[in-house]
Amino acid sequence: MANQTTVTYLFHSGFLVSVDDTLLVFDYWQGEEGMFPEKARLTQEDFEAYKRVFVFVSHSHPDHYDPVIYTWDRKKYHITYIIADELPQAAAGRRMKNGDTASYESMEIKAFDSTDLGVSYYVELYGVRIFHAGDLNLWHWREESTLRQIKQAEDDYYRACEPIVKERIDLCMFPLDPRLGGMFDAGINHFIMAAKPRVIIPMHWQRRSEVAINFARRGRTRYTEVLALTKPRERADITFNEAELIIHVHTPANSLFSDDEPVKKPEDDPFTDTDLPVDMK
Repeated sequence: MANQTTVTYLFHSGFLVSVDDTLLVFDYWQGEEGMFPEKARLTQEDFEAYKRVFVFVSHSHPDHYDPVIYTWDRKKYHITYIIADELPQAAAGRRMKNGDTASYESMEIKAFDSTDLGVSYYVELYGVRIFHAGDLNLWHWREESTLRQIKQAEDDYYRACEPIVKERIDLCMFPLDPRLGGMFDAGINHFIMAAKPRVIIPMHWQRRSEVAINFARRGRTRYTEVLALTKPRERADITFNEAELIIHVHTPANSLFSDDEPVKKPEDDPFTDTDLPVDMK
């Protein structure tokens, strides 16, 4: 039996994943001024086609947790919030920490560890197995970290991944951050080899779409297809057959983005011309 899903890239680490009558919203963030075109942002009209909506927040960093999610009509659209336990107490929702599980009709949720704040999420929905990594990654700055720091980062990452890679994963969203400098793709490469997700989508690439596109060209294996969705509202319809994948990518028309909206110029982006780490203090 074929399992079908649609995944839509929004911005940074934000995605929509729809399966049948259910919509999942992961780590929605509207960005700072000029980053995320206003016409591409979520509105409540996006929820009308679904019987229920689940909004996931992996952790409290502002680029993953946008309080605008609480302005949506929770009752009208049957919205359930699944949030990391470390979010501020004012944040409402089902709180989860590493090892927690939650069950809803036709859906199972597991919270796994992260190598940053919060958790990563594994969701099985109508037979489709989905993993959103949040900020789980091999976070080391190869040119700046000491050997001891690198060894600690690697140990923490492999330890966090160990229970996750035992799960079957159809669709995965995983960080690929060029700020890490040399070997910035070590985390996602390990996850591909260890977990063998059927489809993996890079995220968190700091508005450098070429990073995701180039990785998609070279990162695929016989078990894993790497899919680069780099424009807001670009989506992929995916059919997971036992023997094959069927993927149709839909790129939004240019009319989605008006010319009068503020957009950061490339020279304002410190990561445009270099993969070397920068001082984030």
